[in-house]
Amino acid sequence: MLTNLQDFFPLDARLLDAAQEAERTCREDFAQIEETAAYNGAKVLAAFQKSRVSEPCLSGTTGYGYGDQGREVLDRVVAETFGTEDALMRHNFVSGTHALSVALFGILRTGDTMVSLTGRPYDTLEGVIGLTGDEKSGSLKNFGVHYQEVPLCADGTPDYDAVPEAVRGAKVAYIQRSRGYSLRPALTTDQIARLVKQVRSTNPDAVIMVDNCYGEFVETREPVQVGCDLMIGSMIKNVGGGIARTGGYIAGKETLVQQCAERLTCIGMGKEVGCTLDMNREMYLGFFHAPDTTANALKTADFAAALFSGFGFSCYPEVGQKRGDIVEAIQLGDEAKLTAFCRGIQQGSPVDAFVTPEAWDMPGYTSKVIMAAGAFTMGASIELSADAPIRDPFAVWMQGGITYHSGKIGILLAAQKLLDEGLISL
Repeated sequence: MLTNLQDFFPLDARLLDAAQEAERTCREDFAQIEETAAYNGAKVLAAFQKSRVSEPCLSGTTGYGYGDQGREVLDRVVAETFGTEDALMRHNFVSGTHALSVALFGILRTGDTMVSLTGRPYDTLEGVIGLTGDEKSGSLKNFGVHYQEVPLCADGTPDYDAVPEAVRGAKVAYIQRSRGYSLRPALTTDQIARLVKQVRSTNPDAVIMVDNCYGEFVETREPVQVGCDLMIGSMIKNVGGGIARTGGYIAGKETLVQQCAERLTCIGMGKEVGCTLDMNREMYLGFFHAPDTTANALKTADFAAALFSGFGFSCYPEVGQKRGDIVEAIQLGDEAKLTAFCRGIQQGSPVDAFVTPEAWDMPGYTSKVIMAAGAFTMGASIELSADAPIRDPFAVWMQGGITYHSGKIGILLAAQKLLDEGLISL
């Protein structure tokens, strides 16, 4: 019973009544989420078995890492799960942006053109491309790579009709699946498949690359299974299952993955080097847990949408809309509500619950950002977290929840904080 939460947390009884109604609203969505998790869990288990994962795979190596069985088998597990020719999953990737940067620099050469099909990419990638920074920063622009983008339509969806002409002669057609700091809907695999068809209609040789952060295991298919050549993500999001402490992956066509590997290490060595230290076990275990952990994050997001829409806030996506990622955007309207929400999420965290988040000038971002994340792994946005730039439309982007029950408590404490400060009424 939700009322039992009052044994541990100062939650208003009226808020608990609203929470029960929100869960009833989510019942049908929750059933679909569980069904998807069951399918993806079976897919991962089969990939482990087919790849012959064994006890020695869980141990690491030092030095150059020659002949690292665990590293090599893990790549096979990832490739088998995602239905690709090859994969590169490494703890050496420090973030999703790093993995994306490695992929872009691995594929693009001087004189090539990159076209973003989903408008302006996420803030942290702007410096990599050369949209910000100076002429000596070492960006793609500094190396003579040309950049274009296809603006999104007014409703936040891709401008499919503009894609064929935009990608003529382009080397890379780039897709960002998640929304970044925008209110546009995340892309589903069906939408990505439609973009692939549009690209291939005029440029069959383009490398279609997808930033898949926050999108893995949300559906039963991944972008590489609908015609994309490469997809990239972070291990402290969905695919790490809340267990991997760092890392990222690149998966897709073998020749392209090899080019990326030689950018991560060096030409001529590629995937054959790189010790795994003591990281293998948590990378395997995190990937194994990923489908269920992603399901918990989706249920937490759906509950947040149901609860906060009941308070009159606009939520993206709404309950019942098909999701392309684990992120829930809630348009709170002003800085006071946004700050209170983040502080409530922080109070619901297992780590650093006593900390008060403040907005600050975070590296890689153009506005002050407030972040709430009391996580076992710093910055792990598969664990319940919320962040927002201090700018219009004063929306907060919330993601994660390694267990649904703890995620639900975090959402309730965020609502309670708003209630305590007189920013919402029941």
